[in-house]
Amino acid sequence: MENTNVKPKFKVVAALIVDGNKFLICKRPYTKARGGLWEFVGGKVEKGEALTKALIRECYEELKIEIEPQGLFYSLTHNYDDIDIELYLFKATITGGTLTLTEHIDARWIGIDEIKDYEFCPADYEILDKIQLDFTAL
Repeated sequence: MENTNVKPKFKVVAALIVDGNKFLICKRPYTKARGGLWEFVGGKVEKGEALTKALIRECYEELKIEIEPQGLFYSLTHNYDDIDIELYLFKATITGGTLTLTEHIDARWIGIDEIKDYEFCPADYEILDKIQLDFTAL
């Protein structure tokens, strides 16, 4: 018998954009899954698309910023109730554009001491632990 309960699986990219001692987080719209939670800018990788190309595209689509990926910071898999994801977080720098919210409802630059003040998507907590350990190396 065929299993009809198979969840979709996606490759997802996200950007860890650092400016001094702060990094950029974005708040998901309430109309989406995990609405109202904070995350790193990014999104789904399209079929056949390179991870860094997807990241550049997603950052421009969501925030109207041009970025330059600086290398993979962390990757993980996470199983949500509705989807499974392979998440690839790249360090990145902004090289152009003006930060403009096109999808998210808010964006903030926060320091590691402020992480506790925000409720993040569950997949991001493992990343946030790594950031707190290694932030001075960024």
